[in-house]
Amino acid sequence: MKNKTEVTEFILLGLTDAPELQVPLFILFTLIYLITLIGNLGMITLILLDSRLYTPMYFFLSNLSLVDFFYSTAVTPSVMSGFLIRDKVISYNACAAQTFFFSAFATVENYLLASMAFDRFVAVCRPLHYTTTMTTCVCACLATGSYICGFVNASIHIGDTFSLSFCKSNVVHHFFCDIPAVMVLSCSDRSVSELVLVSVVSFNIFFALLIILTSYTFIFITILKMRSSAGYQKALSTCGSHFVAVSIFYGTIIFMYLQPSSSHSMDTDKMASVFYTMIIPMLNPIVYSLRNKEVKSAFMKVVSEAKMFLGL
Repeated sequence: MKNKTEVTEFILLGLTDAPELQVPLFILFTLIYLITLIGNLGMITLILLDSRLYTPMYFFLSNLSLVDFFYSTAVTPSVMSGFLIRDKVISYNACAAQTFFFSAFATVENYLLASMAFDRFVAVCRPLHYTTTMTTCVCACLATGSYICGFVNASIHIGDTFSLSFCKSNVVHHFFCDIPAVMVLSCSDRSVSELVLVSVVSFNIFFALLIILTSYTFIFITILKMRSSAGYQKALSTCGSHFVAVSIFYGTIIFMYLQPSSSHSMDTDKMASVFYTMIIPMLNPIVYSLRNKEVKSAFMKVVSEAKMFLGL
């Protein structure tokens, strides 16, 4: 890899160069990151402490929270430091590492969303077969498969992107080492690399979307057949929240990666990237779990036990 490039470091332009916005944005993204950490790590802790949450649904939620924590951490701290340090230099290897881990965990989330949709399909449409279908082995295989796909996908992108020659500009028009932003700096022919990028990302996105849309088509059909209006509203509300998060996640990913490089506007891409690198990991605990009565009950149980332990 080093023999094919003369570039040893990259310069990240960040979100903005406006001096008056550096401190406010640092404070804003620090708050977002803290909420992300507290929300996702708190969710994992609640699920581990309350045996009532030892179900397939919360197993996938705990993995989703773990993935959100890692892929937010791969990007957000470096963005925060960029607001305080004018010289936003990142080494070649660090750039490759950031690209790898972000791509890996974003892909894992992609397949976990599909696994969660399948889990809900079985719960709503095949409730009598739920315990025999969503066994511990099946859940473990779905989660393990998501991680394997994520890291294989990241390995493909790293080999595809960083095998190119970088001998001209090393200025990345982004706030982190995103693949399209780095690839556009190459001084070699990148047509094949762009084709590989679009093909692999397209397969990952549309395969997961196919599972999600198919699952929720059957779920909505089942909901419409429900006699109970309360059950209808509850199920529809749960699916609606899920679709909001799925729409934001897949909408920004499709916007970012499934268009020709000539159509990219780096300023627009940076704003879209904020959503899936920082906002979505912060919102996921709220959208998927914090509105759930079982999670609220588990939280109150932990609080009451903590008070008893402290003698309050």
